[in-house]
Amino acid sequence: MKLIIQIPSLNEAEHIAATISDLPRSIEGIDLIEYLIIDDGSSDDTAKVAALAGAHHIVRHSMNRGLATAFQTGLLRCLAEGADIIVNTDADNQYRGADIEKLVRPILERRGELVVGIRPIDEIAHFSWSKKQLQKLGSLVVRSISGTQVRDATSGFRALSREAAISINLTTRYSHTLETLVQAGVKSLRIVQVPIEVNAQRRASRLFHSTSEYVFRSALDIFRIYLHVRGHRFFAWLGTLLMLPGIALGLRYVYLDMHGAGGGKVQSLILAAILIIMGFQSWLMAFLASAQKGSRVLIERLISQNKS
Repeated sequence: MKLIIQIPSLNEAEHIAATISDLPRSIEGIDLIEYLIIDDGSSDDTAKVAALAGAHHIVRHSMNRGLATAFQTGLLRCLAEGADIIVNTDADNQYRGADIEKLVRPILERRGELVVGIRPIDEIAHFSWSKKQLQKLGSLVVRSISGTQVRDATSGFRALSREAAISINLTTRYSHTLETLVQAGVKSLRIVQVPIEVNAQRRASRLFHSTSEYVFRSALDIFRIYLHVRGHRFFAWLGTLLMLPGIALGLRYVYLDMHGAGGGKVQSLILAAILIIMGFQSWLMAFLASAQKGSRVLIERLISQNKS
């Protein structure tokens, strides 16, 4: 059984050695443990320091391509290197290497295919009150979209079985955490949550510069992911909500016109026509989204076959 621990990194020369030194060297049930660094266009000596610290594999992007792309690059390389289990962790040593055994245990025992480390959000000192509430709200929204029960949707500390890694195909650039859960829920992967601890903060987050930016980008990603997997339902309901009042207004105008009072209600007739047209267009979008979903499933099957 081979475990590869992947670490997406960007300008982490200062922290990467400490992160690697904290990783486990042996785990019961695992025959071989290797470390993979994804250098996402660093301008410092991240790759060099990682190699000196004991990284077995280093993949370099010539330019910064985003955390989600680095995560996906790591999965592909891990699969190519024959990994049976893949663990993703952060380069700033936010997560404790000792907790990796907690992540891989459910996979070794065949109880899960995706294991997420759940942080004690309320106890993290460097999280502001507003950030804690936003984390909880975001996790609630992701749970409703994905049909999963994960309490910490933005935790990047997670383990995947080989089969789960093959099935994940990301489309976002900003962060992999949300879309991975949505895809796992849609594909009925067995998801397990395990409690973990976190280390003290070493540096500020690089994913966003302010809370407002974080909220905007996360909300945009969640909505886009929702349309990606549930777009046909969204447009079908939107079409219905537009069409019904349009039909009601149209019938009202016909009734009034039959009783000689329709002449002054032309505005209602115009609004009815607009609503009916918009509703019909939304239904067309629902049909297109449904067809696109079918094509995406076929494409993902072909991609999964190539990965394996």
